[in-house]
Amino acid sequence: MTPRLAHQEEAHALWRVRNLAIRHGCRSVYTPEIIAAWTPDAHPCGFNSAIKNNPFYVVDDADYGVAATGFLDLHGGSIEAIFTLPQCNGRGYASAIMKALIDEALQRDFTQLWLAATPNASGFYLRHGFSSVREALYPSALAQADLACVEMTRAIHPDYDKRPSREQQ
Repeated sequence: MTPRLAHQEEAHALWRVRNLAIRHGCRSVYTPEIIAAWTPDAHPCGFNSAIKNNPFYVVDDADYGVAATGFLDLHGGSIEAIFTLPQCNGRGYASAIMKALIDEALQRDFTQLWLAATPNASGFYLRHGFSSVREALYPSALAQADLACVEMTRAIHPDYDKRPSREQQ
């Protein structure tokens, strides 16, 4: 399972992974109306720009194709869109994406990353070295609502983050 960079022509598949992950994972956090508005079938035009202008990684699954996504927002220094197909949860795909994004940030001399996590996903980010900064509301034009989120940050350092993982030792 090696993350690879996404291709522009995969935009629909990447958007589909996002939507299915939100629809499944966020049911306990947001109302059905907010989730429906937040996950339209057609992706916004800005999504193509995110794929084109940022290191946007995917993990492929033998049975499902594109199964996990995530990108490093180069302008804002944030981790964005780490999503996994619900049927592929627990396979380490999101962790592989996170490692690729941290490696990418290190190559670009970032020293800190931030993100706004949905409350149901904050535990994943805590396990990957992020710290909670505060609970906040994230304005979403798609959802037409302010979404509850957890703002998080993580320092990155080459001596620490480039060490081999336990699996590689």
